[in-house]
Amino acid sequence: QVQLVESGGGLVQVGGSLRLSCAASGNIFSFYAMGWYRQAPGKQRELVATITSGSTNYADSVKGRFTISRDNAKNTLYLQMNSLKPEDTAVYYCNAIKPPYAPWWGQGTQVTVSS
Repeated sequence: QVQLVESGGGLVQVGGSLRLSCAASGNIFSFYAMGWYRQAPGKQRELVATITSGSTNYADSVKGRFTISRDNAKNTLYLQMNSLKPEDTAVYYCNAIKPPYAPWWGQGTQVTVSS
């Protein structure tokens, strides 16, 4: 059973930065892909960024501002968020994929960007 624990969320002003972390109980090197998703109040959960062994992918709304990375030695996934905007306010979730298993999810961490 894989456990994912997010941290690093909080309250930040417009234009500020935060770095989210996702600590995995398993060896993240074995995952096919990992990613960050977010869900704002009243909205569906949406993709923010994903990372595989060879590539990264970003939602258009965060390109150039957010960077996803992983440290296999620490079994940790990161999301560096810069130039934050009020519309980035959401609960951010970590996700891991390893076929044929169902995806694993963390409990989420709240990010609030105040203007």
